[in-house]
Amino acid sequence: MDKAMEESMYGALENVIDPELGIDIVNLGLVYGVNLDDEGNAGVEMTLTSMGCPMGPQIMGQVEHSLLELPEVKDVQIAIVWNPPWDKDKMTRYAKIALGVS
Repeated sequence: MDKAMEESMYGALENVIDPELGIDIVNLGLVYGVNLDDEGNAGVEMTLTSMGCPMGPQIMGQVEHSLLELPEVKDVQIAIVWNPPWDKDKMTRYAKIALGVS
């Protein structure tokens, strides 16, 4: 996968807003990696803010919807991982400022 496609995928994922925090999942640091094979199968490795996140299914649905809007993407597989665990240090400066976290 080339850099431009990776950037397109991350750009699409910036449209996925965590409903509890009001910030997109990329700036929250929830997306650990993306890939796309030659057949258009997209893969996303991501986490959630907590194991019991009630918005997990909704967020995953938005991830799939956002990536399927890219013409190159035909299918989406999402792998939720818990290692490394998410913490506020994974957030971008933008997300920290928006949430008042230092």
